[in-house]
Amino acid sequence: MSSASEPGTTPQGFVLDKDQGDAFWWLGSLAINKLDGGSTHGGLSIVESLVPAGYAPPVHIHSGKDETFYILDGRFSFVCGSQSWQIGPGSLVFLPRDVPHGFRVSDDGPGRLLLIGNPAGFEDLIRELGDPAQQLQVPGPDVPMPDPDRVSAVWATHGITIVAPGSTPTPTP
Repeated sequence: MSSASEPGTTPQGFVLDKDQGDAFWWLGSLAINKLDGGSTHGGLSIVESLVPAGYAPPVHIHSGKDETFYILDGRFSFVCGSQSWQIGPGSLVFLPRDVPHGFRVSDDGPGRLLLIGNPAGFEDLIRELGDPAQQLQVPGPDVPMPDPDRVSAVWATHGITIVAPGSTPTPTP
């Protein structure tokens, strides 16, 4: 179920229940697009993500997009520039555009969070690199990951630069 309005129409209010939204297996996680730019005049997007223990995208920079994460379950380490935090359920972290950042799920994960992207567009990245989820769970090891060069190329078209390939957040305790 998509939350997007048809082009040229006025967005309408709606409700998505717990397991509703466009679900994708995306880079080793489950990403459910809950709210997209078509429903917010491009203002923001909201993605619910279920990520496995130890999950850590490389430290990267978003050009022109802020990210806010609200932690629902699990423990996470975040870095943003020279700052670092270890946070859990009920915590919110804001990561401004143009600042290197990343996160890591604790080894005793999994973790579940809401990603709020401002402006919208993160949902398009998920659609482009993800595969429709066959189940609402983290993909198994049999689900292939996209080619790293393709990931870098697609990220670049969305204004994302990987700071150091293979880098992971290393927050100070």
